[in-house]
Amino acid sequence: MGNTVHKTLADTSHQTRSVSSRPYYSLPNSSHERRSVLAITEPPRFHSQAKGKNVRLDAHSRKATRRNSFCNGVTFTNRPIHLYEKVRLKLVAVHHGWSGALRFGFTIHDPSQMSSDDIPKYACPDLVTRPGYWAKALPERFAVRDNILAFWVDRHGRVFYSINDEEPILFHCGIKVSSPLWALIDVYGITHEVQILDSMFAETMTTARLSSARLSTCLPQSNHDSANFNNNELENNQVVAKIANLNLSRVPGLPTDNHIIPCCPNRRQRAQGVPAFLDTDLRFHPTRGPDVTFSQDRMVACTNWQESNRTLMFSDRPLHVGESLFVEVGHLGLPYYGALSFGITSCDPSTLRTNELPADPDFLLDRKEYWVVYRAFPVLNSGDILSFMVLPNGEVHHGVNGASRGMLMCVDTSQSLWVFFTIHGVINQLKILVTAPSSPLSPPISPVFPPPEPSSSKNGECTVCFDSEVDTVIYTCGHMCLCNTCGLKLKKQLNACCPICRRVIKDVIKIYRP
Repeated sequence: MGNTVHKTLADTSHQTRSVSSRPYYSLPNSSHERRSVLAITEPPRFHSQAKGKNVRLDAHSRKATRRNSFCNGVTFTNRPIHLYEKVRLKLVAVHHGWSGALRFGFTIHDPSQMSSDDIPKYACPDLVTRPGYWAKALPERFAVRDNILAFWVDRHGRVFYSINDEEPILFHCGIKVSSPLWALIDVYGITHEVQILDSMFAETMTTARLSSARLSTCLPQSNHDSANFNNNELENNQVVAKIANLNLSRVPGLPTDNHIIPCCPNRRQRAQGVPAFLDTDLRFHPTRGPDVTFSQDRMVACTNWQESNRTLMFSDRPLHVGESLFVEVGHLGLPYYGALSFGITSCDPSTLRTNELPADPDFLLDRKEYWVVYRAFPVLNSGDILSFMVLPNGEVHHGVNGASRGMLMCVDTSQSLWVFFTIHGVINQLKILVTAPSSPLSPPISPVFPPPEPSSSKNGECTVCFDSEVDTVIYTCGHMCLCNTCGLKLKKQLNACCPICRRVIKDVIKIYRP
């Protein structure tokens, strides 16, 4: 059988052969023949049985939704896919708060022969490390609601994909085309729901067109292990959904039919120990993501928890060295995803435009300005107060409800620094509270931060060798936890990650202290 297949693929004489008798993995010889194949072939659907435990299909098996968590969303098509046949997916729902996006590719293994034990939590790396599975991650910048992803394999075993019918991107090579190929789709991370659309056939990639096709390796790829680690940490740290104790009536104005939440519900009584006197000269900057709504005084930022994709918001002035920034978190108390990120930048928000603000602040890290982002916050509850302070030595410390949580990152204090946030999901509100340590209105009770150590003292032990002094900052996360020797060694490793937050290391920078 294998020899016959290779002969068919290599045959350029276009011998007459019945379309209906041709196997799925052979090559339709003309555009007319490809249309004929589609005319007699049922559009692909999701396999009704071979799927992850968190996947729910609609009645027609054309829409797959991941109901819980960030994983166990592996699915397959119900039939093999023809060469050059585009598997077209519409990203119906994208929920930010997790790391990573849809994984997709092909397999030679018939899903009908799989048991539930054969389907792991992750396509990457669990499936792709097995023979006969090929998949990679869709870059998060393309994981936007209503985008249409199309991917296909050609007779040379090359996988291409395109977004919204734009120019194709070479995604994978070395697929085994001498066997039937089923599409593999992992509804992972921020991708919450996808829909299979009717198939189309791709045009043959000419040599000239192939030379202009972009390579997916030129785009920032998610680190599978890092994304899985981050998501597991987030899930493990989440408060277990105590549905029995959930009292929706505690959320003012919560409709019981569709969970659409008013932008800025009344706040509950402030927690004990929160400063009673605050200097409120700092507000949110008018430049913001389109999914954010501000109160009239720009002290409160709100989102609709079901439409919280692009939520970047900035302070309207730089944060002073030694100044404490207090932010009160609004949380709906529902057992769904929620996330907050914090960052510091030298970019004046007034120079930005709304259409330049992405859903993921990581996309800003390659701009010419200074950008640092932090995501790994503990589970937050409604009314929690987060505090942030930039120390003179560049260390950024934070606290939660008056308790110090230590250093988040290290920044360059030689330039003006604005703070920024994103909020997603059931974390639907931020309220700015500010007090300066030098202010006469500073409260008697406030978070206590450790003073900067003298320059002659130790800066802590390296988290890798536990011997040398910490003197190196990781870019882009900003964590200062390595000696320069270990930092350089770690940087050379493939897909090296920060030992603290597990974000990919782009560079390490040695710090010289006076």
